[in-house]
Amino acid sequence: MPSHILSEPAIQVLFWSTLTISIYYISKKLYNKWPFWWLMPLTFAPLILASLVFLLQVNYQDYLSGTRWLMQLIGPATVAFAIPIYEQHVLIRQHWPILLIGVIAGSVTSLLSSWLLASLIGLDEPIRLSLLPHSISTPFALEASRSIGAPSELTALFVIITGILGAIIGDILLKYLSCHSSLARGALFGAGAHAAGTAQAHKIGNTEGAIASLVMILSGLFNILLLPFISQFLIR
Repeated sequence: MPSHILSEPAIQVLFWSTLTISIYYISKKLYNKWPFWWLMPLTFAPLILASLVFLLQVNYQDYLSGTRWLMQLIGPATVAFAIPIYEQHVLIRQHWPILLIGVIAGSVTSLLSSWLLASLIGLDEPIRLSLLPHSISTPFALEASRSIGAPSELTALFVIITGILGAIIGDILLKYLSCHSSLARGALFGAGAHAAGTAQAHKIGNTEGAIASLVMILSGLFNILLLPFISQFLIR
């Protein structure tokens, strides 16, 4: 299809939305049959789509315009994670103190370590600020990024990279570590890889998925509330 045709708004929405959903669906089928990390939907689908955008010589903004409505579903999709949390509310009530402590400790460690490493390698302040909310899901991260004056585009990129790498590494770690606790496995994915990790946790089990959902949401809320104060302390 010629690139000038893809510049038409109606064609953009129809073509890129259909293509994005189809490639994601195919990648899920492939991953279910051959569970290799490079076939994970969040790894395979973006690579294929980026290649098509490049080969067709399409401006990224045109692709973004054609799939914007999909991005707007991120917020409602995040809210939907509350359903498995409710289904496991009895278990969560029994273990909420340790889960809360883990969320706080994990969030603070993530914030401080990312800032320290970015400072050690000499990254500019806007990049360091964009890295701070990299471990929380996209809706929370973008809001936190705006509250501290960081470039939201960079934050979105860091969130995607963190989610993909976290889901891959978390999956590998569980294969080699003797971790049989559903709480620990769920928290590992929820804190380390936000939505991508939570999706992986749901594949392991309902309990793991619920804990990952809870940890992801609590981490997002914690970061939104405290990141403005923590960032002021760090940039002094």
